[in-house]
Amino acid sequence: MSNVKLLDFWAAWCGPCKIMNPILEELEHQYAGKLTVEKINVDAPESQAMVMKYQIMAMPTYFVEKDGQVIEHFVGAQSKKALSDAIEKALV
Repeated sequence: MSNVKLLDFWAAWCGPCKIMNPILEELEHQYAGKLTVEKINVDAPESQAMVMKYQIMAMPTYFVEKDGQVIEHFVGAQSKKALSDAIEKALV
């Protein structure tokens, strides 16, 4: 099993984040067993270390990682294809 993650930095008040939720759920199902989706609420106190580490300035922000290394980085709402292409690249 590969160690590929999609980090989703979001906020409850973020409209584009809400729009992206169904796409992220589809990707999670599509890549079940190959991809871990980690949702990080930027407003939660326990998330502040991650927010600082990844220098999050806008939401939504996505990182596709493989073995802890960033493969792709996106800011703002994205197409399913853009995220899927980045995931496929990480799975190689």
